[in-house]
Amino acid sequence: MNVFDRNINIDALFKFSQISHSTQLHLKNVYSSLAVCLFLAASGSFVHVVTHLLQGGLLSTLCCLGMMFWLAMTPRNSETEKKRLMILAGFSFLTGASLGPILDIVITIDPSFFSPFLFSIIATAFLGTSSIFLCFTFSALYAKRRSYLFLGGTLASVVNLHSTISLMNILFGSKMPFLAHLYFIQLIMCGWVLFDTQLIIEKAENGDKDYVWHCVELFLDFITIFRKLILILKDKVQSES
Repeated sequence: MNVFDRNINIDALFKFSQISHSTQLHLKNVYSSLAVCLFLAASGSFVHVVTHLLQGGLLSTLCCLGMMFWLAMTPRNSETEKKRLMILAGFSFLTGASLGPILDIVITIDPSFFSPFLFSIIATAFLGTSSIFLCFTFSALYAKRRSYLFLGGTLASVVNLHSTISLMNILFGSKMPFLAHLYFIQLIMCGWVLFDTQLIIEKAENGDKDYVWHCVELFLDFITIFRKLILILKDKVQSES
Protein backbone atom coordinates (compact mmCIF):
# COMPACT_ATOMS: atom_id res chain seq x y z
CA MET A 1 0.00 0.00 0.00
CA ASN A 2 1.36 3.37 -1.02
CA VAL A 3 1.24 5.67 2.01
CA PHE A 4 1.29 8.68 -0.30
CA ASP A 5 -1.68 7.49 -2.34
CA ARG A 6 -4.41 8.84 -0.11
CA ASN A 7 -7.40 11.04 -0.76
CA ILE A 8 -7.30 14.02 1.56
CA ASN A 9 -10.47 16.04 1.94
CA ILE A 10 -9.21 19.58 2.47
CA ASP A 11 -12.77 20.88 2.91
CA ALA A 12 -13.14 18.73 6.02
CA LEU A 13 -10.51 20.86 7.75
CA PHE A 14 -12.83 23.86 7.61
CA LYS A 15 -16.01 22.15 8.75
CA PHE A 16 -17.09 23.11 12.25
CA SER A 17 -20.04 20.83 12.94
CA GLN A 18 -20.32 22.00 16.55
CA ILE A 19 -21.01 25.58 15.38
CA SER A 20 -24.36 26.50 13.83
CA HIS A 21 -24.55 27.90 10.30
CA SER A 22 -25.67 31.35 11.47
CA THR A 23 -22.74 31.56 13.87
CA GLN A 24 -20.33 30.54 11.11
CA LEU A 25 -21.65 33.41 8.99
CA HIS A 26 -21.19 35.70 11.99
CA LEU A 27 -17.59 34.56 12.38
CA LYS A 28 -16.96 35.30 8.71
CA ASN A 29 -18.10 38.88 9.32
CA VAL A 30 -15.92 39.12 12.43
CA TYR A 31 -12.74 37.87 10.78
CA SER A 32 -13.35 39.82 7.57
CA SER A 33 -13.65 42.97 9.66
CA LEU A 34 -10.54 41.97 11.60
CA ALA A 35 -8.53 41.65 8.37
CA VAL A 36 -9.60 45.15 7.32
CA CYS A 37 -8.75 46.51 10.78
CA LEU A 38 -5.24 45.05 10.60
CA PHE A 39 -4.74 46.63 7.18
CA LEU A 40 -5.87 50.01 8.52
CA ALA A 41 -3.60 49.63 11.56
CA ALA A 42 -0.67 48.88 9.23
CA SER A 43 -1.61 52.00 7.26
CA GLY A 44 -1.59 54.08 10.43
CA SER A 45 1.86 52.77 11.33
CA PHE A 46 3.08 53.47 7.79
CA VAL A 47 1.84 57.05 7.95
CA HIS A 48 3.73 57.59 11.21
CA VAL A 49 7.00 55.91 10.20
CA VAL A 50 7.33 56.91 6.54
CA THR A 51 5.38 60.10 5.93
CA HIS A 52 5.48 61.62 9.45
CA LEU A 53 2.18 63.32 8.63
CA LEU A 54 0.58 61.90 11.76
CA GLN A 55 2.85 61.36 14.74
CA GLY A 56 1.65 58.63 17.05
CA GLY A 57 2.01 58.94 20.79
CA LEU A 58 -0.02 60.02 23.79
CA LEU A 59 -2.52 62.01 21.72
CA SER A 60 -3.23 59.17 19.30
CA THR A 61 -3.59 56.76 22.25
CA LEU A 62 -6.13 59.05 23.89
CA CYS A 63 -7.97 59.34 20.56
CA CYS A 64 -8.04 55.52 20.36
CA LEU A 65 -9.65 55.32 23.78
CA GLY A 66 -12.14 57.99 22.77
CA MET A 67 -13.07 56.15 19.57
CA MET A 68 -13.44 52.90 21.48
CA PHE A 69 -15.70 54.55 24.04
CA TRP A 70 -17.72 56.17 21.23
CA LEU A 71 -18.15 52.79 19.55
CA ALA A 72 -19.24 51.16 22.81
CA MET A 73 -21.81 53.91 23.43
CA THR A 74 -23.26 53.80 19.90
CA PRO A 75 -26.38 51.59 19.83
CA ARG A 76 -26.31 48.60 17.49
CA ASN A 77 -28.98 48.60 14.79
CA SER A 78 -29.25 48.68 11.01
CA GLU A 79 -29.29 52.49 10.94
CA THR A 80 -26.03 52.89 12.87
CA GLU A 81 -24.12 49.99 11.30
CA LYS A 82 -22.24 52.16 8.79
CA LYS A 83 -21.46 54.70 11.50
CA ARG A 84 -20.07 52.01 13.79
CA LEU A 85 -17.96 50.61 10.95
CA MET A 86 -16.50 54.08 10.32
CA ILE A 87 -15.71 54.44 14.01
CA LEU A 88 -14.08 51.01 13.94
CA ALA A 89 -11.98 52.07 10.94
CA GLY A 90 -10.83 55.23 12.71
CA PHE A 91 -10.05 53.29 15.87
CA SER A 92 -7.94 50.78 13.91
CA PHE A 93 -6.02 53.47 12.04
CA LEU A 94 -5.22 55.40 15.22
CA THR A 95 -4.21 52.21 16.99
CA GLY A 96 -1.66 51.59 14.26
CA ALA A 97 -0.42 55.17 14.53
CA SER A 98 -0.03 54.79 18.31
CA LEU A 99 2.46 51.98 17.66
CA GLY A 100 4.68 54.49 15.87
CA PRO A 101 7.04 55.37 18.77
CA ILE A 102 7.84 51.68 19.37
CA LEU A 103 8.42 51.15 15.65
CA ASP A 104 10.74 54.17 15.51
CA ILE A 105 12.93 52.68 18.24
CA VAL A 106 13.01 49.30 16.50
CA ILE A 107 13.96 50.81 13.15
CA THR A 108 16.95 52.61 14.67
CA ILE A 109 18.16 49.26 16.01
CA ASP A 110 17.33 47.22 12.92
CA PRO A 111 17.86 49.27 9.73
CA SER A 112 16.85 46.27 7.60
CA PHE A 113 13.27 47.55 7.87
CA PHE A 114 13.62 49.10 4.41
CA SER A 115 15.49 46.14 2.88
CA PRO A 116 13.44 43.77 0.69
CA PHE A 117 15.93 40.95 1.27
CA LEU A 118 15.95 40.77 5.04
CA PHE A 119 13.27 40.10 7.61
CA SER A 120 13.28 42.88 10.15
CA ILE A 121 12.08 42.78 13.73
CA ILE A 122 8.75 44.22 12.63
CA ALA A 123 8.19 41.60 9.91
CA THR A 124 9.25 38.79 12.26
CA ALA A 125 6.96 40.10 14.99
CA PHE A 126 4.01 40.30 12.58
CA LEU A 127 4.56 36.77 11.25
CA GLY A 128 5.01 35.45 14.78
CA THR A 129 1.88 37.20 15.99
CA SER A 130 -0.13 35.90 13.04
CA SER A 131 1.07 32.34 13.70
CA ILE A 132 0.25 32.54 17.41
CA PHE A 133 -3.16 34.09 16.75
CA LEU A 134 -4.14 31.59 14.04
CA CYS A 135 -3.01 28.55 16.04
CA PHE A 136 -4.96 29.48 19.15
CA THR A 137 -7.96 30.65 17.11
CA PHE A 138 -8.25 27.31 15.34
CA SER A 139 -7.72 25.52 18.65
CA ALA A 140 -10.73 27.37 20.04
CA LEU A 141 -12.82 26.76 16.90
CA TYR A 142 -12.14 23.03 16.78
CA ALA A 143 -12.45 22.48 20.52
CA LYS A 144 -15.66 21.44 22.21
CA ARG A 145 -18.00 24.37 22.89
CA ARG A 146 -17.40 26.20 26.18
CA SER A 147 -14.32 24.07 26.89
CA TYR A 148 -12.11 27.14 27.30
CA LEU A 149 -14.56 29.49 28.99
CA PHE A 150 -13.21 28.43 32.37
CA LEU A 151 -10.09 30.42 31.50
CA GLY A 152 -11.95 33.69 32.09
CA GLY A 153 -11.70 33.57 35.88
CA THR A 154 -8.18 32.16 35.77
CA LEU A 155 -6.90 34.86 33.43
CA ALA A 156 -8.55 37.61 35.45
CA SER A 157 -6.84 36.31 38.59
CA VAL A 158 -3.47 35.97 36.85
CA VAL A 159 -3.60 39.65 35.91
CA ASN A 160 -2.89 40.37 39.57
CA LEU A 161 0.44 38.59 39.19
CA HIS A 162 1.15 40.69 36.12
CA SER A 163 0.55 43.83 38.18
CA THR A 164 3.01 42.55 40.79
CA ILE A 165 5.69 41.94 38.16
CA SER A 166 5.15 45.41 36.72
CA LEU A 167 5.50 46.94 40.18
CA MET A 168 8.74 45.01 40.76
CA ASN A 169 10.10 46.31 37.48
CA ILE A 170 9.28 49.90 38.48
CA LEU A 171 10.81 49.56 41.96
CA PHE A 172 13.97 47.64 41.07
CA GLY A 173 14.47 48.53 37.42
CA SER A 174 15.83 45.05 36.81
CA LYS A 175 16.00 43.45 33.39
CA MET A 176 14.82 40.03 34.51
CA PRO A 177 11.46 41.18 35.86
CA PHE A 178 10.92 43.13 32.63
CA LEU A 179 11.62 40.08 30.46
CA ALA A 180 9.51 37.91 32.74
CA HIS A 181 6.75 40.49 32.38
CA LEU A 182 6.89 40.33 28.57
CA TYR A 183 6.85 36.54 28.36
CA PHE A 184 4.16 36.36 31.00
CA ILE A 185 1.94 38.77 29.07
CA GLN A 186 2.40 36.70 25.92
CA LEU A 187 1.25 33.60 27.79
CA ILE A 188 -1.78 35.46 29.15
CA MET A 189 -2.71 36.78 25.70
CA CYS A 190 -2.64 33.28 24.21
CA GLY A 191 -5.20 32.34 26.82
CA TRP A 192 -7.27 35.41 26.02
CA VAL A 193 -7.38 34.46 22.33
CA LEU A 194 -8.80 31.06 23.29
CA PHE A 195 -11.26 32.58 25.75
CA ASP A 196 -12.42 35.47 23.55
CA THR A 197 -12.91 33.24 20.50
CA GLN A 198 -15.10 30.78 22.35
CA LEU A 199 -16.93 33.57 24.15
CA ILE A 200 -17.76 35.19 20.81
CA ILE A 201 -19.07 31.85 19.54
CA GLU A 202 -21.19 31.38 22.65
CA LYS A 203 -22.57 34.92 22.43
CA ALA A 204 -23.44 34.39 18.76
CA GLU A 205 -25.19 31.11 19.55
CA ASN A 206 -27.29 33.02 22.09
CA GLY A 207 -28.27 35.74 19.61
CA ASP A 208 -25.54 38.37 20.09
CA LYS A 209 -24.42 39.04 16.50
CA ASP A 210 -22.53 42.29 17.13
CA TYR A 211 -19.65 41.47 14.79
CA VAL A 212 -18.21 45.00 15.06
CA TRP A 213 -17.56 44.82 18.80
CA HIS A 214 -16.48 41.18 18.60
CA CYS A 215 -13.93 42.30 16.01
CA VAL A 216 -12.63 44.91 18.47
CA GLU A 217 -12.02 42.24 21.10
CA LEU A 218 -9.94 40.08 18.76
CA PHE A 219 -8.18 43.11 17.27
CA LEU A 220 -6.99 44.19 20.71
CA ASP A 221 -5.72 40.65 21.39
CA PHE A 222 -3.72 40.71 18.15
CA ILE A 223 -2.25 44.18 18.74
CA THR A 224 -1.22 43.33 22.31
CA ILE A 225 0.58 40.16 21.20
CA PHE A 226 2.28 42.08 18.40
CA ARG A 227 3.40 44.89 20.71
CA LYS A 228 4.90 42.55 23.31
CA LEU A 229 6.57 40.37 20.68
CA ILE A 230 8.27 43.42 19.18
CA LEU A 231 9.67 44.33 22.60
CA ILE A 232 10.93 40.77 23.15
CA LEU A 233 12.67 40.70 19.76
CA LYS A 234 14.08 44.20 20.29
CA ASP A 235 15.59 43.16 23.62
CA LYS A 236 17.09 40.05 22.01
CA VAL A 237 18.74 42.08 19.23
CA GLN A 238 20.10 44.61 21.72
CA SER A 239 21.53 41.86 23.94
CA GLU A 240 23.30 40.26 20.97
CA SER A 241 24.77 43.51 19.67
